[in-house]
Amino acid sequence: MPRLTSISRRDLVRRLRKLGFDGPYTGGRHEFMICGTRRLIIPNPHRKGISVDLLTRILRQAGVSRDKWATTKR
Repeated sequence: MPRLTSISRRDLVRRLRKLGFDGPYTGGRHEFMICGTRRLIIPNPHRKGISVDLLTRILRQAGVSRDKWATTKR
């Protein structure tokens, strides 16, 4: 299983788009991205990158495996 590293929000959005997600769209407190019927809430921009723990939770909610994530290049 490929090892995950922290990532910037910009790279997260870019790679999710490559995986078929549209957006980000404005929502209540957070923006979200859509792929089919799946709605994925993404974190607000901060000064620091997205941690490995948060990235793991986002990928699980998106239904993206680590192998598929590793094949999408920045």
